[in-house]
Amino acid sequence: VQLVESGGGLVQAGGSLRLSCAYSGRAFSNYAMGWFRQAPGKEREFVAQISWSAGNTYYADSVKGRFTISRDNAKNTVYLQMNSLKPEDTAVYYCARDRVLYRARLAQTMPEYSTWGQGTQVTVSS
Repeated sequence: VQLVESGGGLVQAGGSLRLSCAYSGRAFSNYAMGWFRQAPGKEREFVAQISWSAGNTYYADSVKGRFTISRDNAKNTVYLQMNSLKPEDTAVYYCARDRVLYRARLAQTMPEYSTWGQGTQVTVSS
């Protein structure tokens, strides 16, 4: 399994970006997917998760109402739409695949994910 993120870049505060994560491998539709981020000098933190069926989504309080996670199982891709970006959203964003099948509940810790992408840089200028 391989995950490849794209869509990062430099944007002004208040702007938008859409990140994509392309999944290569089998059974994409059977796994929950998550987005995490890591700012310089800080630990990697949970951003959002979507369940395997897309019936449940979860967000960190810091992004709730501004970010939207979605998935297209036909394209083996998960997305993170980021609106009203703030300088504090600046980080490397990583997508990750759940460690277990068919998870519907929240999984917001790194050990709950088994496969990670290489990350994409998002920089928000003030």
